[in-house]
Amino acid sequence: MNPRSAVRFLLLWSFRFVLLLALLLAGPAYMFAFGEVQFDRDWRTMQREPAGLAPDAGQYRDAVVQVYAARAFNWRGVFAVHTWIAVKPENAESYTLYEVTGWRRPSVRAMSGAPDRPWFGSPPKLLGEIRGSDAHRAIPTIEAAVRDYPFAHRYEAWPGPNSNTFTAWVVRRTAELQVEFPPTAIGKDYLDQGLVARTPSGTGFQASLGGVLGLTIARREGLELNILGLVVGLDPLRPALKIPGIGRVGYGRPWTLPGEGPAD
Repeated sequence: MNPRSAVRFLLLWSFRFVLLLALLLAGPAYMFAFGEVQFDRDWRTMQREPAGLAPDAGQYRDAVVQVYAARAFNWRGVFAVHTWIAVKPENAESYTLYEVTGWRRPSVRAMSGAPDRPWFGSPPKLLGEIRGSDAHRAIPTIEAAVRDYPFAHRYEAWPGPNSNTFTAWVVRRTAELQVEFPPTAIGKDYLDQGLVARTPSGTGFQASLGGVLGLTIARREGLELNILGLVVGLDPLRPALKIPGIGRVGYGRPWTLPGEGPAD
C-alpha cells in the first residue's frame, strides 16, 4: 500500500468511526438538549413518595416480586437507567429491596422500604412482576442469587459490572422471572463468565464481550447490537427501534405476561 492509499484508508475509517460515534451519541445528546434528564436536582429535596405501582404490603398478603428501572442520577441519566428488585414474602408486612450502588463495598444493598420509590427524583417504571405461588417459589432463588452475586466487591459504571449487571444476573437465575430489560440498562449485557448466555427474558440468547460488544437475538428483546455498551436494536414482532439514551421507540409495547407491567 502506497502512502497516498494508506492516508486515504485511514481517513475513510476515521470518518466511519466518527460517524458511528455520532450515531451512538445522538440519543444521549437529545436527552441532554431537551431536558429529559434534570441536572439541577438537590438529592436532599428530591421526591420520595411511592409511585403506586406496588401492592400495599400491609393489605396484600400474597408474595410479590417486582423489577424496576429509573433514570440514573445526574449526567448518567442521559445514557442509562438504574434497576433493582423488590420482594415481599407471603404475609410479610414490608418489602425488601435488592440493588447495587457504586459508593459502597460490598456493592449489594438490601433494605426495607417502598419498592416503587423514585431513584434520586427519577420516577420508577415497572419492568415486570410475579405474584402468588410463582413469587413464593421465586423468592428463595432470588435471595440465593443475591448472596452468590460474583461482583459484590467490584463496580464499574461502564461497561459493568454495575446495578444492571446485578439485576440481570438475579433474573437469569430465577426461572419464574422473565424480564425484558430496556436498552438503556447499560451493564445488563456484562456476563459473569463465558461469552454466551440466555437473555433475561429467557426467550433467546446473547453473546457479549465484556459488555463492550455484543449481539442479542430473542423473541422478546428482538435484535440488539451492543456497541461500546450502547444498545441499538430492532423489534420486528412489535415494531420498534431501540435507540441509545432514549430507549424503545415504536408503536408496540414491550412484552407483558400476566401481572407484568410495561417498560420503555
